[in-house]
Amino acid sequence: MKRHLLSTADLSAQDATLILDTAAELARIADRPIKKLPTLRGRTVVNLFFEDSTRTRISFETAAKRLSADVINFSAKGSSVSKGESLKDTALTLEAMGADAVVVRHWASGGAYRLAHAGWIRSAVVNAGDGTHEHPTQALLDAYTLRSRLGSLEGRRIGIVGDVLHSRVARSNVHLLATLGAEVTLVAPPTLMPFAVETWPCSYSYELDPVLPKLDAVMMLRVQRERMDQAFFPTEREYSRRYGLHAKRMAALPEHAVVMHPGPMNRGLEISAEVADSARSTITEQVANGVSVRMAVLYLLLGGSEPAIGTENEGDAK
Repeated sequence: MKRHLLSTADLSAQDATLILDTAAELARIADRPIKKLPTLRGRTVVNLFFEDSTRTRISFETAAKRLSADVINFSAKGSSVSKGESLKDTALTLEAMGADAVVVRHWASGGAYRLAHAGWIRSAVVNAGDGTHEHPTQALLDAYTLRSRLGSLEGRRIGIVGDVLHSRVARSNVHLLATLGAEVTLVAPPTLMPFAVETWPCSYSYELDPVLPKLDAVMMLRVQRERMDQAFFPTEREYSRRYGLHAKRMAALPEHAVVMHPGPMNRGLEISAEVADSARSTITEQVANGVSVRMAVLYLLLGGSEPAIGTENEGDAK
């Protein structure tokens, strides 16, 4: 593993497979009475969140605690940041505290890269989402979920549907899934398709219905109202009619195909409640798998060279 995890574009197929295999190994502790390993005892992980995210922050916190790391949660709201403190000064404070890893979510694209390479800290940096750029651990947990449901991702056809323009999840997934051999198709209205999408390692379509019968999995993206300062589509009803996944559209998928959503969902907009709660939905699996994947990332970045679960660790955990 490299020193930081900032983008899925930085991961080779070998890197990604190592993370997914390590996550599969660490997932075994979820069945134990005591869900804890001593692997990162004495290490400090800081969750540095300049943007709200309950789901991602709790997932990283759970992952670090299951590896016995000390966890510090830092939220911009109510902190010195709200009084004007810069990212540099916050980073220097964390360095003085001796943080071993910093999990950062920032409203600005490139925020995690800046933190990792400005020379302010020596900690490992994990990008937990930066603006509309990337969210690598979400893509990794999505790939883990797909692999557990479909087996190898080589040659699998994955559709990513919705607000691609504002989605860091889509960007990270396109790079990672392509690296792992999958064929990705982006589906969105022209106004929500990124500029120069033809340079991405995927195909794209402005129509959903012709794409569905060919897919092994379809990932619905949240319509990010908070990032929209223009009228990207006429009405929510019109968007749902053309790009929402409802029961009739789900019936057009092959029988083995699964439905994904990174969450949080706008039920009734990009996905219907019937589809979200169906047996073909992996949404709750994705949440559970997120803990295992983030455990794997923290373990590997903080010096894991031996198998994540060995006989000695198993004895300590009991």
